[in-house]
Amino acid sequence: MKTNYLKTLGMIMIMGLVFQSCSKDDQVITEETTEDFTAGQNGHGGNDSNHNNVDQINNNMMNDWTDLLLELERHAGGMRPNASARALAYINLAAYETAQPGMRGHVSNQNRLQGLKIDKKELPKKVNWQLALNACYADVIDHFLINVPEAMKPRIGQLEQTENQLLSPGVSNETVVFSKYWGEYVAEQVIKYSQTDVSAEEQILDPQPTSYEPPTGDGYWTYSADPERALFPYWESVRTFVVSPEETTTLPPIPYSTNVNSLYFAEMKDVYEENNEAKEEQNDQLWVAEFWSDDVEGLMMSPPARQISIANQLIDKYKLNLEESLTLFVKVGFALNDAAVSTWKYKYEHMVMRPSVYIHDNIDVDYQTNLYRLIYWPDPSFPGYPSGHSCFASAAGGVFINFFGNNTNFTERSHEGRTEFLGAPRKFNSFKQMARENAFSRIPLGVHINMDCAEGLRLGYEISDAINDLELEKRPG
Repeated sequence: MKTNYLKTLGMIMIMGLVFQSCSKDDQVITEETTEDFTAGQNGHGGNDSNHNNVDQINNNMMNDWTDLLLELERHAGGMRPNASARALAYINLAAYETAQPGMRGHVSNQNRLQGLKIDKKELPKKVNWQLALNACYADVIDHFLINVPEAMKPRIGQLEQTENQLLSPGVSNETVVFSKYWGEYVAEQVIKYSQTDVSAEEQILDPQPTSYEPPTGDGYWTYSADPERALFPYWESVRTFVVSPEETTTLPPIPYSTNVNSLYFAEMKDVYEENNEAKEEQNDQLWVAEFWSDDVEGLMMSPPARQISIANQLIDKYKLNLEESLTLFVKVGFALNDAAVSTWKYKYEHMVMRPSVYIHDNIDVDYQTNLYRLIYWPDPSFPGYPSGHSCFASAAGGVFINFFGNNTNFTERSHEGRTEFLGAPRKFNSFKQMARENAFSRIPLGVHINMDCAEGLRLGYEISDAINDLELEKRPG
């Protein structure tokens, strides 16, 4: 945050404005009287008229920030998938909390999240919600997206300035200053809250710790060189927002076996055949595999960010207002974060090897995954069971079902126009169909067996059930 409350008052005085003397109660508005706050009118641009709340505002400004967020996240090194999932949760928490006083009937998360402290006494009398969100997005995206290339960092400040120019006409200087103050204040409080999760803060800076050596055993995952070392092996200790890993469940994997008549061998053989058939025939399964991959930094957004991209498209398709959009985003963010924590706990508990190692040893020494064309290492650097891709897909998918119903007529366009891989849009009739395709796309890509994907999909829906039980709206009476 760049200013405090007293400095903000001073800024207004310097600008030649007279801030009328009033009591503390006059300077602060409570949740029950949010209709007295100023909110920007629809579209870019705002005003100082009262009785405009967040549900009366469209998503133009939020869409601009989401587009930039997804582009920056694509290039942010060393974050995917866990640190990205966490960042998306905190960024969308900050946005929700910034606008919450202007969201009639919606409650803050701070009473539920111990340690999150947002003092409503800091809330000025006049706030344009779009200007406040603009300031908030700039601060939290700059903080939570680490390792963004230096050449791209200025785009955060440039977008903030552009949005200010679009939103400020018709808004008094007093409201502009106080709106910026409120957005920066909430961003600072959310950042402070995130920093109390010491485990996450430390792991983000050291995602492949040399202190971790995987246990050994038949069928156990391991690494062959330092760049392939275990990624986020201690992530189960990271803070969750709704459901902890102790509150989720896991099913035991199929027992490891090299017997050609075993179920384990059969699942590995299926991967070998689907991967090679997709490669040789350049068929629909190769399109599915590359469409959902999102494994390669700089080339694609991460798997968690892909769900934010989908949410953004659904917001446009179903014409949600800003209030509805912020609510959807914060729930999806919570789902992605909590999915990463539980999935990584079970990955390092079960230690199931990747198909390429098994196939090289037992089926075909020359086997190459379909991911290998896009990235030097043939496998993600962590155990296979359960699949993280699958869990992210159903954790977010369950939230989408709760918001929109399962049936849909949705064309997913996250990679539209890309030619470096097969990213042409795909159509879906239901959110369950989309989540399932995402989950099992890992088989023709060659990096997961069926049981990995099935368990990830099951676990993700378990997490989304908990997210959907989260009540962000006040009960009547």
